[in-house]
Amino acid sequence: MLEKQHKPRISIHKFSSCDGCQLAFLNLGPELLRLAQRVDIVHFAEAGPVAPDADVDVAFIEGSIAHPEDIERIRRIRERSRYLVAIGACATSGGVQALRNVARSEAWLAGVYATPAYIEELVDATPIAAHVKVDCELWGCPVTSRQVLTAVSTLLHGVSPRDDADKVCLECKRRQTVCTLVTRAVPCLGPVTRAGCGALCPSFGRDCYGCFGPAENPNVAALGRRFAGLGLVPEAIAQRFQSISNGAPVFRAAAAAIREGAP
Repeated sequence: MLEKQHKPRISIHKFSSCDGCQLAFLNLGPELLRLAQRVDIVHFAEAGPVAPDADVDVAFIEGSIAHPEDIERIRRIRERSRYLVAIGACATSGGVQALRNVARSEAWLAGVYATPAYIEELVDATPIAAHVKVDCELWGCPVTSRQVLTAVSTLLHGVSPRDDADKVCLECKRRQTVCTLVTRAVPCLGPVTRAGCGALCPSFGRDCYGCFGPAENPNVAALGRRFAGLGLVPEAIAQRFQSISNGAPVFRAAAAAIREGAP
């Protein structure tokens, strides 16, 4: 349990990302004001406070490590934090930035920037855990307000947040959402993706694309064969696994195995 002699201090840091997971804090609304009564939010540039080198009890990290200066910065944050929490697909698996890891970096840069010679980047975009110890990972793209609030509450009591590794399919059943894979033959990643989103996409009749990362014991090989049965060619199946959470080892290995086995 955290020491009682001071009000717990938290910080929220951004690396390469879209800011969506930071909005999970801002979207708390009145709950954010109540949280501010329990803790000191000492660094949260998107909301106002700026003190990136402050010592804190809990540091939340959004974004992937994509630039040379990111490595030293995340190490400094780790040294000044009792708990470090990676939030969102970018921080937990590299996110959309990690799509460049399977492409030729020079061609990618030239296709995006008019003057790529001025861009300094690492060859690969990597998750936070590839560089420092991470005490907790909250998956999602973006994470939900419930996730971050639960994480703060549990960590302040010295308990690690529960890792909800159930599959999206279970959330669909709880919501009585009709299965897109079975009834509409749409290639859905729900059978291998962890719960937490409330089965948002299937509830609107579209397929899950894996933004909450791999679930517990994901049978990606069987799902890949099911996609093939729907008529998808190997490259299309591989691309299904290489979406938002493409850097997750299970999804990355599935895509590589499919490509290697392609005729």
